[in-house]
Amino acid sequence: MRAAVLAARRSLAAPAREAAAAAVVTALADLVRASAPRLVCGYVPVGSEPGGPGLAEALWAALGAHGRLLLPVLRPDNDLDWAFYTGELAVAGRGLREPPGERLGLSAVAGADLIVAPALAVDRRGMRLGRGGGSYDRALARKPAGVPVIALLHDGELVDRVPEAAHDQRVTGVITPAGGLTRL
Repeated sequence: MRAAVLAARRSLAAPAREAAAAAVVTALADLVRASAPRLVCGYVPVGSEPGGPGLAEALWAALGAHGRLLLPVLRPDNDLDWAFYTGELAVAGRGLREPPGERLGLSAVAGADLIVAPALAVDRRGMRLGRGGGSYDRALARKPAGVPVIALLHDGELVDRVPEAAHDQRVTGVITPAGGLTRL
């Protein structure tokens, strides 16, 4: 399933990818403005991941002066540290872009009011299929109960069932270009 989703994403033409990114970012910004979270954990898309290269900047702008944005910093053990986004990203390993500021530790995610997570697919029960490294499953296990977790997807990636393991963490909603926000 991972290989099929990644192949489909790579096959998206640039105009379609850009239109999808704009729709996802607009829906996410609307959610952030409506819920007014104080602290959001987001991510920086890589390649054809939903949200596109401007996701962090758009999320930061939607938060305005009342909120702060944490972005992940991938550790050598594939776990996620976090740093505040202040408008700047630095090139990191594996083609990632990360905030260059102070590292806040693995548990920083526990302070979030909203978490935006990458996914390859999500099923209608909220099970999330990631890239297989377990980074987000470990991070999501540290969040308090009740904190919403929204996965950003391309159309067709909200499916009936994804494979799951005991350590997999659920999401509470998805945003797709055509469907906007769907709560699960």
